[in-house]
Amino acid sequence: MQGMPGSSGGAPLQQGEQEQREQREQQPAQHEQGAPAAALEAGNSQRQRPRVLLAASGSVATIKLAQLAELLLQFADVRVVATKSARYFFQDGELPAACRPVLGDEDEWRQWRAVGDPVVHIELRRWADALVIAPLSANTLAKIASGLCDNLLTCVVRAWDSGKPLLLAPAMNTFMWESPFTEQHLEVCRQLGATVVAPVSKRLACGDVGAGAMAAPADIAAACRQRLVASGFECGSRAQPGFC
Repeated sequence: MQGMPGSSGGAPLQQGEQEQREQREQQPAQHEQGAPAAALEAGNSQRQRPRVLLAASGSVATIKLAQLAELLLQFADVRVVATKSARYFFQDGELPAACRPVLGDEDEWRQWRAVGDPVVHIELRRWADALVIAPLSANTLAKIASGLCDNLLTCVVRAWDSGKPLLLAPAMNTFMWESPFTEQHLEVCRQLGATVVAPVSKRLACGDVGAGAMAAPADIAAACRQRLVASGFECGSRAQPGFC
């Protein structure tokens, strides 16, 4: 009776047969090892819940950032980017835990050690299905319209996929809002595909009364939801089964 290879009771298998046997024995292990990666790939392709990158620039309206993040979380996964000036108006702990940590300029190259390592503004651009800049200060608006990219937020915008929704919610003093520069800059952004959620008139933080206050967080979230739906996402409430 022929024995196992290497046993004293039978002849060894021919080299070709041995190789075929080893390949058959390895196949289940290879399939098992590749299963998690395949499942992750399938999960990404079947993902329905959209991803929103919420970015804040230097404006007093940043005090409403946590409220806006809560509203966006009702229908999307949310990550937050903030400029150094925006940091004056909120603490990370005020934001929902699902949005933290907040990313800033100091995170841009923190993980980078060699060619091929992640670059944060590119990774965020890949991750997000929509970018919402709220509040958008006059300074950051001017940078975006001019193509400048000197911080994490503006680098994301410069690298942004024009096929994805980009929403801008300006917030500035009335005289700044009414400056001819502002309309010129907004028109450049519109030509790039951006949706502008116009500011409202009210008493501003500086005491002036007039246009320039950031739109209500509920209105910004509704505009984002509308753009995502138009892009093919189902954006019902988190609590509704069958919706993202």
